[in-house]
Amino acid sequence: MRRRILRSMLTVLTLTTVILGVPLIYTAWLWVEDITRTDLRGRLDRIALEVIAQEQADGLVRGGLDIRTVRPLVPKDGKLTIVYPTPQDSASRIDIGAAEVPDPLMESLAMGTSGSLRLEVPAGPMHVKQRQAVAAVALAVLASLGAAVTVAVVTARRVADPLRDVAARAARLAMGDFRPDPRRHGISELDRVSDVLDSATVEIAGRLQREHALVADVSHQLRSRLTAVRLRLDELSAHTDPEVVHEAEEAMAQVDRLTDAIDDLVRASRDEDAADRDPIPVMDELRGVVAEWRHPFNEAGRTLVLTGDKTLRAPITGQRLREAVAVLVDNALMHGGGTCTVSVRTVRPSVLAGGEAERGSAREPLVCVEVADEGEGVRDELAPHIFDRGFSAGGSTGVGLALARALIEADGGRLELQRRRPALFAVFLGATTPRIASNAVIAEPR
Repeated sequence: MRRRILRSMLTVLTLTTVILGVPLIYTAWLWVEDITRTDLRGRLDRIALEVIAQEQADGLVRGGLDIRTVRPLVPKDGKLTIVYPTPQDSASRIDIGAAEVPDPLMESLAMGTSGSLRLEVPAGPMHVKQRQAVAAVALAVLASLGAAVTVAVVTARRVADPLRDVAARAARLAMGDFRPDPRRHGISELDRVSDVLDSATVEIAGRLQREHALVADVSHQLRSRLTAVRLRLDELSAHTDPEVVHEAEEAMAQVDRLTDAIDDLVRASRDEDAADRDPIPVMDELRGVVAEWRHPFNEAGRTLVLTGDKTLRAPITGQRLREAVAVLVDNALMHGGGTCTVSVRTVRPSVLAGGEAERGSAREPLVCVEVADEGEGVRDELAPHIFDRGFSAGGSTGVGLALARALIEADGGRLELQRRRPALFAVFLGATTPRIASNAVIAEPR
């Protein structure tokens, strides 16, 4: 930021210096010439007075022109030419000074019937003074430019450093660092932003604390209710009817899985970023999801298949991945058709929007979990809003896909609709390739 501010200020200063400096230098050049010519004209005026003073009443110079009073007015190395009327001739000419003037600078004066004057001096001394004047103006311009650059550097630092501090503080706030920062920078607008960040820090910290307390209370109440349900189901498992016992045991298994899911979600909500976690096998996490949803698909006359590379691992939260993929599988069951395929593979980072990876270096491969079906897909007018919370075209709550994306993004991944017809959802995760990897692709039995 400091470079951009400094570059902008220096550009303006350079343009201003060029726009004002060049005319000023040209004016100094002409000013020296004007002073020289003014001096020559002044000398000619005084010489004219001396010549006119020697004229008689009839306007003629009799007995020759006395040049003793005129010679001191001729500059060194200059030449004066006087043309004046005499009784013998119609006009007489006198040259005073140098015989020849190299590169002359000339000024003339007409005296009417009294004759004319022409004064020539070498232009070299004038050019020397012109160059000196131009050098002096250029030095002044450069000095002013140097002072302006110094002011620009100080100003850029004074403006950029506080902006960088405020931006870094906002970034820390986004990462969950709610420590107050009492620093102020003496710039009213930035100090106002810092005050707002202080207020936001207090508000966000309070809300997070209340939400954590609410999550703990809700999870406790859910576990209590699930425990009561499990006790009732445990009583039914002692029933004499085998079918009742079987259903009771299945229901208790569902209760146990739900209890574990609640514990995992509460634990995951308190964990740090996924980058600090150990990589876990992706296929192992998805096998339970597919096994749980295979029965509803069979009842609907459809097939659910899991394929992929079992060696792929990613630094993610297993519960978040399972819940997100379960939402996508449920969505395929409710709105899709035909075979639903859950596949795991590696992809290049360029498949993401903008061609950039969300995690790691640009060369690091990503684990991609794809959920596809053979249904009619997503209509074009619905596709831009499919992940919006509360939006639903099928009469549902519109929370599922928004929740799935939030769970994946909480681990630093991305959830995208890669294909509209038929629908194909892709979950991108940071990949960790094992030291000895197998390239075999397996397919779970139906």
